[in-house]
Amino acid sequence: MATRPIGEAGRERVAAAIREAESKTDGEIYCVVARQSDGYFFPAACMAMLGILLASLAVAFMSEYWWVSIRLPHFILKQIAAVAAVLAILWLVPALRIHLVPWQMRHRAASNNARRQFLGRNVHRTAARTGVLIFVSLAERYAEVIADVGIDSRVDPAVWEETVADLTDHARQDRLADGFVRAVGSVGRVLALHFPASPDNRNELDDHLIEI
Repeated sequence: MATRPIGEAGRERVAAAIREAESKTDGEIYCVVARQSDGYFFPAACMAMLGILLASLAVAFMSEYWWVSIRLPHFILKQIAAVAAVLAILWLVPALRIHLVPWQMRHRAASNNARRQFLGRNVHRTAARTGVLIFVSLAERYAEVIADVGIDSRVDPAVWEETVADLTDHARQDRLADGFVRAVGSVGRVLALHFPASPDNRNELDDHLIEI
């Protein structure tokens, strides 16, 4: 998946796609791309500590097998030094943390972030509850479409899954702006089908891509 933010030209294209889609529906589309959804220091530290404990256990068994005598205080001091070194590295090099975290935990963090954005950006506060969030978290290689109850109750979840699959496919090719434009168009067509634009159609959410 793409690992760098969308440039100014890409943001303008996404904003134009949102305006075009919303001109045909009373629904609202909101787009967010996050560089990363969590700092992962504590999960990475826990995984690193588990690795150190397992390595210490292996060393202890090998020492006994080969009749190597290690004084217990020295062994514990070496463990403490290893822990301190690993924590310092994780603190100083944040980019390493996510690689120690299982992908299930990464996706859970990204999914939770998507829901925070849905609520924090007031996508759930539209008059007819027809807001839709298109969310991507780059570091976690995660994308999701979250629809408010007004539209989600009328749409098969497979529709959103197809939109996410197409978006992630474009992201893998480092064409994230293209992926967002297509996703906006796809969501817009669904909204227009169920909530076509009324004469008093008004814009309730900002028509641009948010990068966090």
